[in-house]
Amino acid sequence: MTALLETRNSTGILMRGMAWVVIVVALICRGGALAATADDLYRAQTVVTGQGEPNRIIGFGACLEDVLIKVSGQPGLASDKRLAAYKSKAKEFVSDFSYHDQYAGKPHHDEQGTRDRPYDLTVTFDDKKIDGILGALGLKPWRSQRPVLGVFVEMQQGAKDYIVTADGTQSDLQRDALAAAADKRGMRVVLPSAASLAAANLTAAELLKAPSAKLTSIVASQGGEAALVGRLVWDDKDLGWVTQWQIDWQGKPYTWQLRGVTFDEAFRRGVGGAAQTMSGNGDPGKRDRSR
Repeated sequence: MTALLETRNSTGILMRGMAWVVIVVALICRGGALAATADDLYRAQTVVTGQGEPNRIIGFGACLEDVLIKVSGQPGLASDKRLAAYKSKAKEFVSDFSYHDQYAGKPHHDEQGTRDRPYDLTVTFDDKKIDGILGALGLKPWRSQRPVLGVFVEMQQGAKDYIVTADGTQSDLQRDALAAAADKRGMRVVLPSAASLAAANLTAAELLKAPSAKLTSIVASQGGEAALVGRLVWDDKDLGWVTQWQIDWQGKPYTWQLRGVTFDEAFRRGVGGAAQTMSGNGDPGKRDRSR
């Protein structure tokens, strides 16, 4: 009888686990935005070689910078010279860390078996210590509910000109890069579907001129609350993308530009600029000359 009950309990747990997998997959396929928890904001990940302490310390510093930016909503911290002192002692602010072997299941290539292998280093920081650092830098944690961004991106490279969508196969790489950028900056994003763009009669050429209210309405069913618009044009001379971003927030338009970057970096700067605007940390189109 006991064995039968244990079997039933195990089956029930398995079925509940499978149900959660189905729910998560459904949300991803629909382009739904998943909310970042408070713990997520104080956690970051980077890639290191091996599990030795010297590389781990470097990884702690990189993750500390990401977390400070993510918690505050201020991407300008990436160029703040004051961070060097904190990054050099980042270990003091860590509450937990873990490794994931990117080559798990593959043979080792060196005598130690770990030295030349890339690992995902995930680092969780003490929230009070992070908040304390931000206070010393004259910033505050962005604790209010973060709006869901409906992201509309035009990609133009030669004759190719299209909008990144939630379901288009030509958008696969950009979609993944945008998701990574959102995670890095602690934001939630959704993309329009090809059908919703067609229903709204919206083309790539018209994207920058489209009213913000119209764009927001396209992603409203997915939870989109504000429209972030970007235009990326490939430049052979720069060997990178010339990028323009814009967002209307609380009745005011904001625009910012950059050039000669990968689309991964362009997306990080786009989502980061939106976070800067919404968190009250200033205009991403204006450089802070005090640093």
